[in-house]
Amino acid sequence: MAASVRCSGTVCRVSSVLNRDIKQFGKQFLFDGREETCWHSDQGSSQWILLEFPQPVLVTQVSIQFQGGFSSKTCTLEGCQKEEELKRISEFYPEDSNTLQIFNFPAHTIHKLRISFQNSADFFGRIVIYHLDVLGQKQ
Repeated sequence: MAASVRCSGTVCRVSSVLNRDIKQFGKQFLFDGREETCWHSDQGSSQWILLEFPQPVLVTQVSIQFQGGFSSKTCTLEGCQKEEELKRISEFYPEDSNTLQIFNFPAHTIHKLRISFQNSADFFGRIVIYHLDVLGQKQ
C-alpha cells in the first residue's frame, strides 16, 4: 500500500512565490494539511516544485489539489538518484478543478523529484496548489 514518502528531512524548493511573500504563499503551505493555505507561484511560463529526500524512495503516485483557474494543463514528473541528472518519468494532465487528483506512475526509486507545470490555465502562468503529496514506499 502506498503511503507518503515525505519526512522531516525532505527538502522542498519551488520556482517562485507570488510577490516573494513566503509568509502568505510559501512552499511550507503545500504540506500543512490546511484547506485555507496554499503555495502560489509568481507569474511565468514554467513553474516547478523540487523535492529532495534524505534516503531513496520508491515513488508510485502523486496527489495534488490545485485552485481552479490556476492549475496546469500539462505536468512533467522527473526524478533521479543523488548525483545524477533529472530524467523524465512521466507526463500527466490534471483537470482544471479544485478537487484532489491522484496520478499513478510506474514505480521509480529516486532521491530527487521535480514536478514541472507547463501550460497554466491562468493567462499569466501562475500556479496555486493547496495540497501536494508523494506516495510510495521508503527504502
